[in-house]
Amino acid sequence: MGARTSYVGFLQGAVATAPLLATALTPTTAWGAANELASLAAQIVRYPVDLATDHRRPATERREPEPPAPAEPAERGTPVLLVHGFAGTSSIFAALRRALRRHGVEYTHTVTYSPLTRDLRTAARRLAGEVEGLCARTGRQRVHIVGHSLGGLIARYYVQRLGGDRRVGVLVTLGTPHEGIRAARLLSWLPLVAQLRPGSPAIAELARPARGCRTRFVAFYSDLDEVVIPSTRARIDHPDLRARNVLVHGVGHLTLPMHRTVLRQVCGLFARTPSRETAAGPG
Repeated sequence: MGARTSYVGFLQGAVATAPLLATALTPTTAWGAANELASLAAQIVRYPVDLATDHRRPATERREPEPPAPAEPAERGTPVLLVHGFAGTSSIFAALRRALRRHGVEYTHTVTYSPLTRDLRTAARRLAGEVEGLCARTGRQRVHIVGHSLGGLIARYYVQRLGGDRRVGVLVTLGTPHEGIRAARLLSWLPLVAQLRPGSPAIAELARPARGCRTRFVAFYSDLDEVVIPSTRARIDHPDLRARNVLVHGVGHLTLPMHRTVLRQVCGLFARTPSRETAAGPG
């Protein structure tokens, strides 16, 4: 029943956002829109299989060990934990996991959660447990996190409100509605989605002071995001947080976790050989 309900919710959200995508079309964004529609179709087709597969596959993947490279930075040994968006599955990070492995990241771990979860705080507490378990298995003291959409908000709540900054070195968010989204009213019958409305208690908590937060934030947002409207709601603008906002042009909401520009920059944050993180500049 839970899987069926979440799948219906996923389809409703997809249908609701299609007209918004169409209104964003211009000659310069047509290719990005086409990629987004292809990603949407693929997600809908794969969703039932992905949902079942996520319950069977090992959540943690380890890269085969290699001889250490000279002057290897500490980031290579830091596990990267991936948190998908609402009604998503781990497959949305398939390209990112492959790219991270090619760049020398040894451990990646995917966290899944039910769209029927009643509270963002509950999901954040579960994430805290996953982080502690991953640190115990890998012998590492810290992790990095990449969160797509709602997954980024769950991770941010864990870092800011549950003391996760002592464990998380860098939190990357992809199309995360840090300031909430009005479209959340379309699925407001789901408690978790209702918390994405602007001004909700959860969003208000994240606006509170966070002095001394040790985690560094990088927020990717796109001018073609058909879910987070306006796209600037996916920025992190908090006076107490060390945050860098990166604007990506012509990339849809579902395409963000697999777009080559995003992959290159995320890998640059965690890879064996640091890339020019400032190449994109602040958004």
